[in-house]
Amino acid sequence: QVQLVESGGGLVQDGGSLRLSCAASGRTFSNYAVGWFRQAPGKEREFVAALLWRGRISYYADSVKGRFIITRDNAKNTAYLQMNSLKPEDADVYYCAADRSNMPTNGDDIDSWGKGTLVTVSS
Repeated sequence: QVQLVESGGGLVQDGGSLRLSCAASGRTFSNYAVGWFRQAPGKEREFVAALLWRGRISYYADSVKGRFIITRDNAKNTAYLQMNSLKPEDADVYYCAADRSNMPTNGDDIDSWGKGTLVTVSS
């Protein structure tokens, strides 16, 4: 398994942008599918975005499509989530996930998770 550490969260104004990073270590990161999820206290985990097959296939939740972009730099063992046009409803703890075979949108049976980074959006 890979170990994942997120960074880049913080406070941003409504309509602003943030870029989250997910640094991986321990295995060949390029062989893993990578994804981002988010979860607020007391709420269910929500899928945000995923990148498969060494960056050839990406998919997004409808709520972030057109505003968020998931990318990866395998040379740096890092994945990113560029978040633009942020809304107050985007405020959550964002988690990075990695899996050797897939990235299910329900988050089940995923190999590795980071500990999360908090995003706050002020209105």
